[in-house]
Amino acid sequence: MIRAWLDLRDRLLASEAFHRFAIRFPLTRWIARRQAKSLFDLVAGFVYSQVLFACVRLDLFALLAKGPLGLDDLANRLRLSTDATDRLMRAAASLQLVESRSDQRWGLGMQGAVLVSNTAVTALIEHHATLYADLRDPVALLRGETDPHLAQYWPYADEQSASPTLLPEARVKEYSELMSASQPLIAQEVLNAYAFRSHRCLLDLGGGQGTFLLAAARAFPHLQLMLFDLPAVAGLAEKNFKAAGLTERAQAHGGSFFETPLPSGADLITVLRVLYDHDDHRALAILQAAYRALPPRGTLLVAEPMSDTPGAESMGSAYFGFYLLAMGKGRSRSAQRLMQLISEAGFRDPRLRATRLPLQVGLIVAKKQ
Repeated sequence: MIRAWLDLRDRLLASEAFHRFAIRFPLTRWIARRQAKSLFDLVAGFVYSQVLFACVRLDLFALLAKGPLGLDDLANRLRLSTDATDRLMRAAASLQLVESRSDQRWGLGMQGAVLVSNTAVTALIEHHATLYADLRDPVALLRGETDPHLAQYWPYADEQSASPTLLPEARVKEYSELMSASQPLIAQEVLNAYAFRSHRCLLDLGGGQGTFLLAAARAFPHLQLMLFDLPAVAGLAEKNFKAAGLTERAQAHGGSFFETPLPSGADLITVLRVLYDHDDHRALAILQAAYRALPPRGTLLVAEPMSDTPGAESMGSAYFGFYLLAMGKGRSRSAQRLMQLISEAGFRDPRLRATRLPLQVGLIVAKKQ
């Protein structure tokens, strides 16, 4: 019955005659118009993203945060012609990034105002210039006929290269800073969604420059903190711990998930935005390493964007699916698939925890046997 209905639906939607009927008939006209807009937004989505990118690259939102400006003043400050500035402002206004004010001036729109102080999102927007270049020919990317720039941006992604532990600071600094800039997007979600106060020592795997642990240190002063990442990245974290006066509470350990035993002593291990960087066999190896490092009844916490999240399906399957394809490894996984891997690693009773922003991060908690 369901298959017959779907076959009928597909035939109707593919019919030019049905399209003409639907746009004329009052009861279906609104559906036809909504579907037409949705399809056009798919076609025009890249252009919308480039309007946003131009606004960020020109630092437009910070400029308008000081107050509305007229077109000529904006053109002078942006170093654009008046016509180009007018075109940009009208495009940005249609996306609610800016809005027209009195006296022919332009001010911040609702979406633009959110970005003024959100350095995490603006850093990601700037970074996406690399992804856009890799998606210029998506069919060639799918066929493996290109050499994606993102694979070079994330140097640890190449499984065929020498050990990532040999990467110098210069090769890890750029991507590590991007991760640190974007980490606040999920740090508070994780800290609010789980009772860290019941633990004494936290080990953060792939913790980058220590941004999450610095937030955890402020929220839970009793916690002892450990970080594990590539040696060059761990060195950057060590500097941040020292600058924050945490040398007595926080330690950074350098190594590789696949070559170096994890430090022991933690009763809680967090794995934040790490597993989706790796294919299944390597993700499982990371989880198994975490299992070995934890004491009996120790806790594992996995947090990352998950595919099939209600309301965020396109982010998990479309966005992350193609981002990771360009990166050269990794996979966007559903909560169910992640819990399967966690169970295969030996953990018991993995459970999905609610977060306030599931579009950005899902949270799974499990216990060691």
